[in-house]
Amino acid sequence: MSDFPTKARVVIIGGGVIGTSSLYHLAKKGWSDCVLLEKNELTAGSTWHAAGNVPTFSTSWSIMNMQRYSTELYSKLGDEVDYPMNYHVTGSIRLAHSKERMQEFERAASMGRYQGMDIEILTPEQTKERYPFLETHDMAGALYDPHDGDIDPAQLTQALAKGARDLGAKILRFCPATGVTQHEDGTWTVHTDKGNIDCDYVVNAAGYYAQRVGDWFTPYGGRKVPMMVMSHQYLLSEEVPEIEAWSKANGGKKLPLLRDVDVSYYLRQEKHGFNLGPYEPNCRAHWETPEDPMPEDFSFQLWNDDLDRIEDIMMDAMERVPALGTAGVSRVINGPIPYAPDGLPLLGPMPGVKNAFEACVFTFGIAQGGGAGKVLAEWIVDGQTEWDMWACDPRRYTDYTDHDYCVKKGMEVYGNEYAMHFPHHEWPAARDKKVSAVHATVKELGGVMGAYNGWERANWFAQDGDDTSDEATHTWGRSGPWQQRIMEECEAVRDGVGVLDLPGFSRFNLSGEGAAEFLRGLVAGGLPKIGRMNLVYIADTRGRILTEMSCIRHGEDHFTMITAGTAQWHDFEILRNALPDGLSLSDHTTEFGTMIVTGPKSRELFAGLSDADLSLGWLTHQTATVAGQSAFLARVSFAGELGWEVHCANADQPAIYAAILAAGAKPFGMYALNSLRIEKGYRTWKGDLTSDYSLLEGGLGRFVKLDKPQDFPGKAAIQAEKQQGVKKGFVTLIVDAGTADAPYMSCIWKDGEIIGEVTSGDWGYRVNASIALGMVRADMAVPGTELEVEIYGVKCRAVVQDDQPIWDPTNERLRA
Repeated sequence: MSDFPTKARVVIIGGGVIGTSSLYHLAKKGWSDCVLLEKNELTAGSTWHAAGNVPTFSTSWSIMNMQRYSTELYSKLGDEVDYPMNYHVTGSIRLAHSKERMQEFERAASMGRYQGMDIEILTPEQTKERYPFLETHDMAGALYDPHDGDIDPAQLTQALAKGARDLGAKILRFCPATGVTQHEDGTWTVHTDKGNIDCDYVVNAAGYYAQRVGDWFTPYGGRKVPMMVMSHQYLLSEEVPEIEAWSKANGGKKLPLLRDVDVSYYLRQEKHGFNLGPYEPNCRAHWETPEDPMPEDFSFQLWNDDLDRIEDIMMDAMERVPALGTAGVSRVINGPIPYAPDGLPLLGPMPGVKNAFEACVFTFGIAQGGGAGKVLAEWIVDGQTEWDMWACDPRRYTDYTDHDYCVKKGMEVYGNEYAMHFPHHEWPAARDKKVSAVHATVKELGGVMGAYNGWERANWFAQDGDDTSDEATHTWGRSGPWQQRIMEECEAVRDGVGVLDLPGFSRFNLSGEGAAEFLRGLVAGGLPKIGRMNLVYIADTRGRILTEMSCIRHGEDHFTMITAGTAQWHDFEILRNALPDGLSLSDHTTEFGTMIVTGPKSRELFAGLSDADLSLGWLTHQTATVAGQSAFLARVSFAGELGWEVHCANADQPAIYAAILAAGAKPFGMYALNSLRIEKGYRTWKGDLTSDYSLLEGGLGRFVKLDKPQDFPGKAAIQAEKQQGVKKGFVTLIVDAGTADAPYMSCIWKDGEIIGEVTSGDWGYRVNASIALGMVRADMAVPGTELEVEIYGVKCRAVVQDDQPIWDPTNERLRA
């Protein structure tokens, strides 16, 4: 091939809507010397049999951003690239059968309004007016999204491809990639049967083949791509005369797309008939056993239909829309859809591999494709994204996502595709992947467990007679069998001493001559003295928050960096990617257990168990013996009381934990810890600390040293922001909440205008109030200002507090 490109900036593997959108957006950002490889024809994978629905609805802020952008792009793409496209903006109706579902809708509508979308909440009567063929007698209401609709997936993909080609990018069809080789300088060669392409970056956009492509990267630090493949069926009905008559009477309009989320299906007008797509609990995974291997090429292929699996949902849909029952089935589409364990895509840097990215495992690729291409192009070209994208970041998973986990979680997500994600609910599939050395004891004590980066931690401790059923958690409110127990756990930490088993703290050892200088050039603030510890923050080039770490200094150039359990791979890569030659960086997360022992009587407890110097002050650390075992004691407490973190080898933890319990410590869980930390205004990573906010907006100015000589990332941007003034300010609010506390991304209002958002909310049991942390317009971040926080559709009075902790504002208890 004389025109075969042998060099490119980026090679994208996969020619579905995600791959072509990525190519188009790279070209739009000026990177036109990029190549897309497709083993067959464009759209040959999941794209060609996709139903093509384009919703904006989500309760994930980043997913909603992505889907909203897609709708905005698709509405103008045909004209922009001069390609005909069938894009029908019909609006959509989501039906609610319960008060709890209506609360979820209110929250999503609020988020949508913040993003500029005029989403409405409808009564059953209003719903019937919009959809006259609907039975509404047992409904609680509905959500109406005017931006929802459907698009022809093949036309969309071809339009993106044309746009990319017109800007100079190349697409090679019937040219499968066969492997990759990475060179010492981090560049790549992508191999094909038609020749090799040298490039700077590679993108895995291979859809349901992403795991097979991902295996090529394991020699270069990669891992098995966490995914599985589901069989998804939807059926097309014959034409229905009543639908045809309605459309003609309404100027050719289509009915709004209908979703009965409590029954789990969507129903769309297709020409003058229907498209019915169920997500059945009795679902089926494919290509998950040696007896059912993934074929080398499944392009443009489907499986046989299996209507028995979805019969119950079909019958329910016919009762909801009787017109559907008058038509026969004209065609059944049963094709593969990839699923990640949480149902969200893998979009961002490939874990462990430099200069490689993932844009794959999209369950709703048509709806998210436009936004995904934008995000990926930003990540590659700019090194950072406009919106915080942690919800989709491939590094959110670590080493627990084995085949069993991926299959079980994928089936659980599919069977609960429209389920509500209640704040006290834990999904039961594929649990106990990572447990602490005292896990059995924690369970015996009544621990009701939750999964955190695969690690099992107690959320709360139940007593005999407490309802620990799944059904008990189906509420947005704070009230439940856990409420009394959380209060008791918080009171024990306030008045006595509590112990929390906290496995999975991410910990990295950094050493070597020049390690301190390396950190000074990376973090925004200062380093602790030898024998002490402090918090350090790392920003991106815009001065926005990348991460927070605890920096423990053992020697001049010897540090332990401790960070959130979920941040393990993310934060390790921040350090590794910036690390100069000659320094040593190693991950010791799985080798140690951690316990938080905290409360005003914690010093008294340790006095009887340990030879530690208990007079050492706050933010010190030492090696000591606890219950006859070697341990590392750090004088900090995320609960905001006198206390220590106890770090020890896994083998030594059972003896230490048993001794701490025997000395009178009450076990407490993650729910209590969240209540305790929010009273202190302590931020959580990827809750209050995200790249949507700058360090200054996040109220972290005291951790920034602009006068130090090192040119740390974001320094210039922070200097400019300081001169110009921040646009947002971090606030702590006391909220006159009702039965529920403010969830993440609740809108904050002033005089009928949205002026900010909640980043986390909870009940404070020591101060007996509902607390919200959030970001507001800078002029509203003034103590005493009265605002309103919207909690599941109800606007609640809120007052901005002084810029200090609500509990123990002068830290006397913490420093005791």
